[in-house]
Amino acid sequence: MFPVEAPSTRHLAQRASERIDAPISGSRTRSWRYPTVNDDANAPKIILVHGFRGTHHGLLPLVAELPNVEFLAPDLPGFGESTPLEGEHNLHAYSRWLGRYLERVDPKGQAILLGHSFGSLVIARNPSVCGSRRIVLVNPIASPALEGPDRFATQLAIAYYRLGAWLPASLGQRLMASRLITRVMSEVMATTHHSGLRRWIHEEHDRHFSDFFDRTTLLDAFRASVSDSVTAHAHKFPVGTVLVAGERDQIAPVAAQRVLVERMPGSSLYVIAGVGHLIHYETPRALARVLRETLDIPGERLTPSERGVATR
Repeated sequence: MFPVEAPSTRHLAQRASERIDAPISGSRTRSWRYPTVNDDANAPKIILVHGFRGTHHGLLPLVAELPNVEFLAPDLPGFGESTPLEGEHNLHAYSRWLGRYLERVDPKGQAILLGHSFGSLVIARNPSVCGSRRIVLVNPIASPALEGPDRFATQLAIAYYRLGAWLPASLGQRLMASRLITRVMSEVMATTHHSGLRRWIHEEHDRHFSDFFDRTTLLDAFRASVSDSVTAHAHKFPVGTVLVAGERDQIAPVAAQRVLVERMPGSSLYVIAGVGHLIHYETPRALARVLRETLDIPGERLTPSERGVATR
């Protein structure tokens, strides 16, 4: 069985890290830099954009799997240790923040940009902010939540967040940070049958899923997360964009991903078997192999059977 901390956590502890603070769009944005184990200045660099209600912690299992890659992992404004933006936290504001963040941390535009879930929408709202960078979207939001098969569940979620914003401050905060609600969300997203890994995922969500600045910021961000789709902006993405989907993803179904890749010229889709919306938690090693295969990163590549999951 997995211990409460997964093996990736132990591997990550062997890597150095540097905390970086930068004022961007009114937010004191906090990032963490993870140099390669050999501190190779010529190593490839990946900038991570995490999902809704998450923090940079969610994508750290991938960092642990790629010791010869440098990573920059910010907390999105209003989440984790980054303070909110000025004004409403809609996709336009997040996209503008991302553009300014990239100008600051990667002015030459050489880094690869990877967005998970809501992070894919932040990138998709204006892919031009990414410049000439290679783009990877993991569990991308390919179809609008309000139009998909789970639109009733989405309406329930909207009602939940509105109630949290309407209630008196103390009650609303407790509802938004409820461990029971967090566990329900975690159970819905986790697909693994491995009891130890499932327990670790729940622990991670308990630790970080309620690291938001306040109820207003959270409601804004939720509205943003269900307001658009990557497919609506597919034609704007550069050739070579890589999509990575989970075979059992109910939030971003594979059928919608196949539509997305067809509408994104020059892109490729990899479907990881047996996993849902938490590729970064459940199968970070498979995700790392996809990145090595598609981005020419040294190390273990896809097996012959895994290459067969590529749509093109």
